Amino acid sequence: MNAPLDGLIILDLTHVLAGPYASMTLADLGARVIKVERPGSGDDTRAFPPFKDSESAYFATINHGKESIALDLKNVDDRLVFEELLSRSDVILENYRPGVMERLGYGWEDLHTKFPKLIYGAVSGFGHSGPDSQRPAYDMVVQARGGVMSITGERDREPVRVGASIGDIAAGMFLAQGILAALLHRQQTGVGQKVDIAMLDCQLAMLEHAIALTTISGEAPRPSGARHPSITPFETFHASDGLFVIAAGNDVLFARLCEALRLPIAGDERFATNPARCENARLLKRLIEAVTLEKGKQHWIDLLTEAGIPTGPIQNVAEVLKDPQIRARNMVVDVLDQAGKPAYVAAGNPIKMSALADPSTRPPAPKLDEHRQEILDWLESS
Repeated sequence: MNAPLDGLIILDLTHVLAGPYASMTLADLGARVIKVERPGSGDDTRAFPPFKDSESAYFATINHGKESIALDLKNVDDRLVFEELLSRSDVILENYRPGVMERLGYGWEDLHTKFPKLIYGAVSGFGHSGPDSQRPAYDMVVQARGGVMSITGERDREPVRVGASIGDIAAGMFLAQGILAALLHRQQTGVGQKVDIAMLDCQLAMLEHAIALTTISGEAPRPSGARHPSITPFETFHASDGLFVIAAGNDVLFARLCEALRLPIAGDERFATNPARCENARLLKRLIEAVTLEKGKQHWIDLLTEAGIPTGPIQNVAEVLKDPQIRARNMVVDVLDQAGKPAYVAAGNPIKMSALADPSTRPPAPKLDEHRQEILDWLESS
């Protein structure tokens, strides 16, 4: 099978998560990713725990299948190598603070003049414009400033960060989307363009219901725990042995839920419509739990699944990795070590395409500067 990005060469200067997540996605789609790292230390995540045999599992699971060359972009000889790489690349990715690449002589304007087909992808905390473009940021900073933390957690408790690094990951996803769009544009016009992704922008882009609620009601939403603020019932419920979730997202599903639970309230004006259910969400939760507390969560999950009602367990990560649906979709893969043996476990590629191979293993992550000679030989021969 030919992957959709076969033959595409990405020069990846990014480190830590947002940029490497984007280049990982593009590599999974077939691109060749050449990772340019700092001599001596490389990507910061090489020093992030957990470790196995002195190697970072964090680094390995985000950078598998990439090539590594260490270059000092202030060194004359290394700059010559870098410029040779630029001349053969389709995309360059960077996540420096705005202005750093310009000071090195490799900003968008310089590169676009010299390599008009090159696509320039940049990801930073606040983007390449605006009054705060020079400020540093990490995942938690943009989750906080972007409003996500204000709606995450339990009501009347302190705000909490989302457990996954969505500040970085969302930015990486949008960067990959932007690169793909720029590639299509180049195919049509022959000209590359700059893709400028701000982590803060991406947090705002995910606030679908929160923006609507704020602008219509004039009041910013507060944390609501597991409950959806605009759909009811859509939250966690107690069974006799713990919590599970029910998501009855419309009136038809709510009627089925009432029938399955033998709860004669579907026609009650307090619960007959979704707006009414949202107004009376606390009362409805108590009525439902008066039933669900009688038996274990698996009993209710089985019963409601049979009735066609969206429901499920609250699984920890160890349970997720064993989930038969996850396994059937090849979403748990092995990352190999340098000897070709499984060494780490990573998430698979969620982009399933009919003509894209989906192997159960991934090539190893590169050692720092591992591919220098191979890359230099390729530059000489091409």
